[in-house]
Amino acid sequence: MRFWSEVWRDASDGFWVSVLICVLLGLLGLRIVALWFNGTDLFFDEAQYWVWSEEPAFGYFSKPPMIAWMIRAATESCGMSEFCIRLPSPLLYSLTGFGVFFLGWRLYDIKTGVIAAIAFVTLPGVSVSAGIISTDVPLLLFWVMGLIAFAAMFETRSWWPGGLLALAFGLGLNSKYAMVWFIVCAAVYLLMTPSRRYILKDSRLWVSLAAGAVMIVPNILWNMENKFATLSHTADNAKWGGDLIHPIKALEFLGAQFGVFGPIMFGALLVIVWRSTREKLVESDRLLLAFCVPVVVAITLQAFVSRAHANWAAVAYVSASVLVIATMIRDLAWPWLRASLAIHVALLALVIAGTSLAGRYAPFGLDPFARTLGWQKIAEATRLELDRARDEGKPFNSVISDTRSITSELLYYMRDESTPILAFRSRAYPRDHFELTRPFAGDSGGRVLLVSLIGKSSPVKRAFKTAVKLNERTLDAGQTKTRRVTFYALSGYMGK
Repeated sequence: MRFWSEVWRDASDGFWVSVLICVLLGLLGLRIVALWFNGTDLFFDEAQYWVWSEEPAFGYFSKPPMIAWMIRAATESCGMSEFCIRLPSPLLYSLTGFGVFFLGWRLYDIKTGVIAAIAFVTLPGVSVSAGIISTDVPLLLFWVMGLIAFAAMFETRSWWPGGLLALAFGLGLNSKYAMVWFIVCAAVYLLMTPSRRYILKDSRLWVSLAAGAVMIVPNILWNMENKFATLSHTADNAKWGGDLIHPIKALEFLGAQFGVFGPIMFGALLVIVWRSTREKLVESDRLLLAFCVPVVVAITLQAFVSRAHANWAAVAYVSASVLVIATMIRDLAWPWLRASLAIHVALLALVIAGTSLAGRYAPFGLDPFARTLGWQKIAEATRLELDRARDEGKPFNSVISDTRSITSELLYYMRDESTPILAFRSRAYPRDHFELTRPFAGDSGGRVLLVSLIGKSSPVKRAFKTAVKLNERTLDAGQTKTRRVTFYALSGYMGK
């Protein structure tokens, strides 16, 4: 109640909060409608997460369990459609936007908080992410909760910031291991700010971090039971140990950040970082900078020595949104701010239009959503092969493929199929969740249907005595791309 009484005590503040509520609710409604009309299939990562949600556990091969729990909650209350599976994304981003507002309000003022929240929920990266289901969605919510709690520890002796930090840290770790960056950023901030190192003697900090760490223990135990599958995958995903450096990949990653954070916002962030080396920072700026720059620098170095995806630095842009907006307001850079928001809104409109029309139109011969199209057609073609075999009195005992993408898509789009869909495991150790939990063991005998994107060079065929090509189909993936799918009848499994 104190929050609302403070807000509405000033008419100007009340106006700004009214603007925020209208924007967040309006944008949420728009994104839900866009999701309803979304013409893309589930991407194979999304399909994989859905499969996980059907098998409740404290861990999965490549991620902690939060994404699966979130999808399970959505499908239990809404259904199994692509719309329902993705629905948590726009809902949680709206909550994250409100968290960004709260952070900006507490560190600066209500106007800064409102504009920062609007800037965040319209970031190009958020506009894309709000139309899919991914581990970044819950992670960013818990990250902003943790940042609010950490900042509040310097303002009050109450225990509520400790409780909030414990909850945010624990749930964040269960969303994505990238939540560990929170500890790194907090350490950098205290290193930069000697006057606030007294917090290291505050029991609230250590109790909250310990309580949050306890929440990831079930996932660690799951990893122990499964030979540390998730942790091994995370290390393998980083692909360290190569002999070469990759400056081009580092530049590509930095270039991608202009797209993720917005060209003006990321440019402004670079200017702020440059100025911070020459000017004394206000306390709030230093805090936000510490929870942004270390992540971007570290992931850039990761790209330099190996590789990095554009979204790996996503947590940095929670604090960066508030920092950049606060600086623009302080510097009276209103033309830049308005231009940035205009670019974000235009890109938002393009994303919504693009997903709604995906697969039907490809302006200028470009279809940016081709990777998310055509998967259902592969499942339909596979079902035809199974039905044909049954009609001929030679049913298949199982279906296998030579890629994780096909396995995950078949499991989702053929979820009512009685023939088991298994993963062919060619190595002693599993390379994905399907090879870990549903490997093809060859103990069922009989014929096996291979669905291959590789075709005649597929290594799976070499594990069988006979491999008879049944069909080869070229299936559309939107207006500009096709996938060639080959079907084989395999028999006589000889082992790995």
